[in-house]
Amino acid sequence: MDKKEVAAVLEEIALLLELAGENPFKVRAYEAGARAVLTFPGDLAAALRSGELARVKGIGKSLAGVIEELLSRGEASLYRELKDRTPAGLLELLRVPGLGPKKARVLFDELHLTGLGELEYACQENRLVALPGFGAKSQEKIKAGLASLKRYDGLFRLGDLLPLAEALAERWRRLPGTRRLEVAGPVRRRLEVAGAIDLAVATDHPHRVMAELEKVLGAALVEPAPGQAETTLPQGIPLRLTLSAPVGFGAAWLAATGNADHFRALQNLAREHHLELTPQGLWADGRLQPSREEDDIYRRLGLPLIPPELREGLGEVEAGQQDGLPRLITPEDVRGCFHVHSFYSDGVNSLEELIMGAKQRGWSYLGISDHSQSAYYAGGLKVPDLERQRAEVETRRREHPDFTLFWGVESDILSDGSLDYPDEVLEGFDFVIASIHSQFSLKREAMTERLLTALAHPCCTMLGHLSGRLLLAREPYAHDLEAILKFAGGHQVIMEINASPYRLDLDWRWLRRAKELGILISINPDAHSLEGLDDVNYGVMIARKGWLAPADVLNTYPPAEVAELLRRRRAG
Repeated sequence: MDKKEVAAVLEEIALLLELAGENPFKVRAYEAGARAVLTFPGDLAAALRSGELARVKGIGKSLAGVIEELLSRGEASLYRELKDRTPAGLLELLRVPGLGPKKARVLFDELHLTGLGELEYACQENRLVALPGFGAKSQEKIKAGLASLKRYDGLFRLGDLLPLAEALAERWRRLPGTRRLEVAGPVRRRLEVAGAIDLAVATDHPHRVMAELEKVLGAALVEPAPGQAETTLPQGIPLRLTLSAPVGFGAAWLAATGNADHFRALQNLAREHHLELTPQGLWADGRLQPSREEDDIYRRLGLPLIPPELREGLGEVEAGQQDGLPRLITPEDVRGCFHVHSFYSDGVNSLEELIMGAKQRGWSYLGISDHSQSAYYAGGLKVPDLERQRAEVETRRREHPDFTLFWGVESDILSDGSLDYPDEVLEGFDFVIASIHSQFSLKREAMTERLLTALAHPCCTMLGHLSGRLLLAREPYAHDLEAILKFAGGHQVIMEINASPYRLDLDWRWLRRAKELGILISINPDAHSLEGLDDVNYGVMIARKGWLAPADVLNTYPPAEVAELLRRRRAG
């Protein structure tokens, strides 16, 4: 090992000691030792053999022994011991620029954060603001640090990709030579995570468009194949372009949107019609058929225009042939939402502000559901807090007779499956969202039993973020999803699509099964601010991807019917 490598290990030992809460003098000793090694003018090994190194200011006998281990074995026992004792998630938090060991330890101890994704989600929920040594500025600084780290990840959440893709498309449509430019790929299909932004371009002058884009981006485009171009955006996100003549844009856009299984199914159907479908266009007897729009191709194949969200090769082509595609839910169908946090727990807005925000979005109702008392880290409400909130809810209802404010709670599912608060308290709410916020590591059978016990409680109206996943941050906890869905369907428990782009849980791949079981779905933004209400739109995207029609979703019903649907659980 050279001096730089030895100094780096000493610096990391200092860091690990600080994370472990060791004596600050010991921490500083290793920091000073690292500096002394870097500035030592002679040969470390020779100085060790002569005993000179132990007499160097900032090193001493103890550190000299650590350095001797590093030089002779390439590792130090103290370093290995500290590394083994330090949770990996705690070290991951330190990757955030500006987040030092002391603050990382607070986040780990107080909020139980074990990764960057959980940290970002905690920032979204404003959980850092009230922590000792933090505040709004610290939280914003950490959010900025997290954003800078994203460029190094291979996958990105839909919530990060979609706004950027739409902004680029809107801006670049005006570039010289561009006849048309549209978002394509997994982002257009609304996959929850993807590795790139895909754009489809119709142009008669592809090289001119590429030259214009290179000017805008200040970077060269790579051409992996004819009609294809790639680069990396300043945000660190890969960009893929498909360029085609306007006459074949429909086929090019269709192929660029994907997925591969869907496009292959269309190609097979085209052959049955004695046609050939390629990314360059639709061909009949060797002649290119005009396909300026995707609908031109679907119509020639005897199909309705299949929504991009459904193009996953999961039977959508066969359903289209049999007129079996649903009329998918749209944002315009939404009349209100549930799972909204106010400043009574960890939200930032008052009830009045949230009501006005809902009205501005054209909604006629809102379901307030702050955290329950076990979620102390999120300002969970004690019973006296609930009484104050109930009184304000009644006041707001009188002040807004044209608007329905439902009063609920997000009740923690405790380790044994019981719900936070006694039954007599739970019975006072209009609805109860039962959610797991802790002890994610239970075995599959135990976690399933925990969830089923919660679902069996007569006050459990909805099950929140069923799998507990945080996209690109935390895997779902082990559980038997089929058993849970069957129980929910049999007991009229509403299942949540948690529309936060950090969750998007229930997974869209299970929504058709939920629909088969007669489960009503509620698109819940899990909002902690007025801006968070707009996450309902991501929930609509996921509902569409899961083949849901308006009648399958609670949010599409008028207030009186919603109230009845909430009551039916207890009546049943």
